[in-house]
Formats: sequence, C-alpha cells, structure tokens
Amino acid sequence: MPADSPVKNGSKIVRFGVFEADLQARELRKSGRRLRVQEQPFSVLVALIARHGAIVTREELRAELWPADTFVDFDHSLNTAVNKLREVLGDSATEPRFIETVARRGYRFVAELQPEQAPAAVPSNGTHAPVAPEHDLPRAHRGLTRTLFGLIQMMYLAFYIAALFHWEDVYRISWPNIGMPIVFIAVLVTAAVGIPLRCYLVSGVAFDYSRLGDKFQRIFLGFLVLDQLWAIAPFMLLNQIGFGPALGATAALLYVPFAERTLIRMAYPAAVAII
Repeated sequence: MPADSPVKNGSKIVRFGVFEADLQARELRKSGRRLRVQEQPFSVLVALIARHGAIVTREELRAELWPADTFVDFDHSLNTAVNKLREVLGDSATEPRFIETVARRGYRFVAELQPEQAPAAVPSNGTHAPVAPEHDLPRAHRGLTRTLFGLIQMMYLAFYIAALFHWEDVYRISWPNIGMPIVFIAVLVTAAVGIPLRCYLVSGVAFDYSRLGDKFQRIFLGFLVLDQLWAIAPFMLLNQIGFGPALGATAALLYVPFAERTLIRMAYPAAVAII
C-alpha cells in the first residue's frame, strides 16, 4: 500500500472528480448525491484506491475480497464487480478515467485523488451556501440511454437516406415553379451534412466514447438547427397521412433534440457541464 494512500492515512472520505467515497459508511456519492452501489464493487473500489496508481493484480483482489474457503467463480465475479463499478462511475474500459485494465495482470486506479477539504465556509448571514448538484436528472441504466440515443440517430439517418432516394418526389413538393426550389436545396444540403454527423454519433455511442457527451454539447446548437429544420419532414407525406398526423409528428420531432441532450447527459454525466 503506498505511503500516501488515503486508506493507510486513515482518511474517511476520498474524493476524485465529482465523486467521493465514504470509507467508513461504505457509501459512494456524486456531487453530494448518494449512488446505489453493491458491497462487492465498493470493496473493489476501496482496494484500488488503497493502491492508487499501482497495479492491483487479480490474485491480490481475490485474496483480499474472497476468503480462501469461499467457492465462487472468481473471474466472473470480479469482472461483474468491476463492470458494475464502471457503470456507476460512468467509466469506460477502452478510455478509462478511473479504472484502467492492465491486460493479463489486474487493474489500476488512475484518477487523481483530491486531498480532504476543510468544511465549507459559512456566509456572514449564518446560513450555509447550498451545494448545487451536477444535474437533477434521474439515474438510468447507461445501456438503455445509449441505446435510445443511438436509435434516434438511426431514425434521422433513415430520414436523410429516404429523402435522397426519393429526391424527385421532394422536388415536386418543394414549389419549384417559383423559380427557386429553396426547400429542395435545403433538404439535399442538410441531408448531406447530417449523414456524416449521425454516423459519428452512432459510432461514438457504439464504442462508448467517453468524451461523447462533451463533444455533443459543443455542437448541440448545430444539431438543434438541423433537427428543427427536419421536424417538418412529416409534411412531405401530407398527401399520404393527412394534416393532423403530420402536425402531431412535427410537434414530437421539435422536442427530439432536447431529448437527445438529456440522454447524453444521463449516459455521460461526468463529461457534461451544467447548462
């Protein structure tokens, strides 16, 4: 155990990023909000923090967490515990920010540990300043939020590809008689721009790119404009579905970009700033 290990030094609270581990209460909190984490994953976290920056072998974890007389599928149990811990932390095995996998050896805790801080100062009026949480979104399984986000991207890809395949029909309903088919040109240009952008988001979700949340927030305004323009896509089927369904579908599509942002913030909370 390293000499500067917070566990060896008797620290009760260990902070890293927006997280803090209460070693005495056996609790993991994020921005002051308690997270639901099982005992075995939390024990793995404590063992890794105790040797912060050093490789903790799988055999060492087995000796520390599973008594010699315990008969379990150790490899499966340890893999499950690490995966659950990564899910709670919003971490990725391919681009780790907290727990790094060292092939055929073990794991290493790579996040920077913050020193224990003094209690927050009390304002002169005697009241405690409120601590703002990172966000007030409900917790959801990352696999679900990432899947929903990916399905939305596939929906837009279907819109773009269908419009390009049926460009003649789009041209006919884009009022070409006025001498400048603006709608037709806008459809072609935005579809051509949207296809690579959606492919980027789909690949980012598929490979669980840890900085996808930050990247999406930076280009969200562009996606908002693009999605608002394509919200009128149902009116291209006005003759087939009628005015009412087209209006309802358009109203739903107007909300979709905000749903995308919410899903991203839920799937990649540590990488997304409050907005």
